[in-house]
Amino acid sequence: MAWFYLFIAGLMEIGWAIGLKYTEGFTRLVPTALTLAAMTASILLLGLALKTLPIGTAYAIWTGIGAVGTAALGIALFGDPATLARLACIGLIVAGIIGLKVVG
Repeated sequence: MAWFYLFIAGLMEIGWAIGLKYTEGFTRLVPTALTLAAMTASILLLGLALKTLPIGTAYAIWTGIGAVGTAALGIALFGDPATLARLACIGLIVAGIIGLKVVG
């Protein structure tokens, strides 16, 4: 169950990171509320995952999921550059996440 909590926590990390863009500096009520809810859920779920998973593994995977998802949505939603080098670096993060899951 810890891995499931960690995965959902990572998705919530993506949600709040992308949500920050839509809050327009925390001036829009609904996006701000949703972003704060995603932040809270992300931390709570990470905490649940940490009951059984090693901190180094869980934190690295949590931030990795957030980084990869946010970078991908930045490309898809906001026109962030999708250069070969950038995509290769994102691929390295994914490889790291997979590696930590396999050995963790």
